[in-house]
Amino acid sequence: MTWEPELEELRQRQALAREMGGPDKIARQRAAGRLTVRERIGALLDAGSFREIGSITGNGAYDESGALQSMTPTNFLFGRGRIEGRRVVVAGDDFTVRGGASDASIIEKLVAAEQMAHELRLPMIRLIEGSGGGGIREVA
Repeated sequence: MTWEPELEELRQRQALAREMGGPDKIARQRAAGRLTVRERIGALLDAGSFREIGSITGNGAYDESGALQSMTPTNFLFGRGRIEGRRVVVAGDDFTVRGGASDASIIEKLVAAEQMAHELRLPMIRLIEGSGGGGIREVA
């Protein structure tokens, strides 16, 4: 037995997530004079230091055989990186997906980012760009 089909789906999900909201939404973002969240993170952090967590999260669409056909990534990215050599946690909203409006699952990624910063005793930088509240809910 091989895990290659599952690993290929993970690679496919990562590639789809890097496409963010797609070429049209990225062009619209740039036409408005704004960078994408990935570009903002890249400009903030030391080159090559960003290590994303949860890049494969999102809503996948599958065909009848169970093969991944498309994926809408979550519009919240986070991970670790360095600024002038100092380790940080960075998180940001992706305006190219749903205009940055949060869906109900985003809260878990935000909490995970905050927990990582707390547990590793690292500063957390949050790059906020959204259209409103969306589906964020309060957690007790």
